Amino acid sequence: MTNNSSVPKTENKRIVLGTGIMNFMLVISLFAVVAAGCKSMNKSQKGAVIGGASGAAVGGVVGRAVGNTAMGAIIGATVGGVAGAVIGRQMDKQAEELAKEMGDAEVIREGEAIVIRFKETVLFAYDRSDLNENARINLDKLKAALVKYPETNITVIGHTDSKGTSMYNQTLSERRANAVVAYTHQNGISNLRLTAIGKGETDPIATNNTTEGSALNRRVEFVITANDKMKADAKKDTGK
Repeated sequence: MTNNSSVPKTENKRIVLGTGIMNFMLVISLFAVVAAGCKSMNKSQKGAVIGGASGAAVGGVVGRAVGNTAMGAIIGATVGGVAGAVIGRQMDKQAEELAKEMGDAEVIREGEAIVIRFKETVLFAYDRSDLNENARINLDKLKAALVKYPETNITVIGHTDSKGTSMYNQTLSERRANAVVAYTHQNGISNLRLTAIGKGETDPIATNNTTEGSALNRRVEFVITANDKMKADAKKDTGK
């Protein structure tokens, strides 16, 4: 792994909308609704069309901006349909609050989930897996949102670049993910909500052939998805 302090700082306090095939499919779905003369559909009905299309699309997505592992967690928690649209609106609200608080992290809305991405330098020193002081400050900021919205699951995923051996990178990513989960649990978040995954160098979001790309790949992601109760409530509210 390499460290590069010259990498431009990620733009703060913004919500990034997921891009790629799924959003393309959503646009096509909306176009199809209009073309079919379904102008009389209410928001819930339109949400069902959008949710169904997005659920069908995500399964074939490769090389997503959020990474395949994060996308896999999102797909596994996806409800789709009208209930999925309800969950999406709830995630929109949570993402807005997170973006206001998490100045050193990127907040990404993707499907029925939220991805919070921390650069390596925000949480860890070079080649270390113990949380630095800045990490504790940022994770303390995150606590408020996780406590306020208890009906979510959190998958913490550690990633590295491809420098060094794949075995070493895998172990480092696991140690980092476990360190973040341990601290989050100490902050009052139930272990039942938390899962730690280390992916080493296997899930890059940029090329490892450049200093900038390698820096982007060295990251820790929080994937926030609906838990079973949230899904059940959404289905009950919509009758679906």
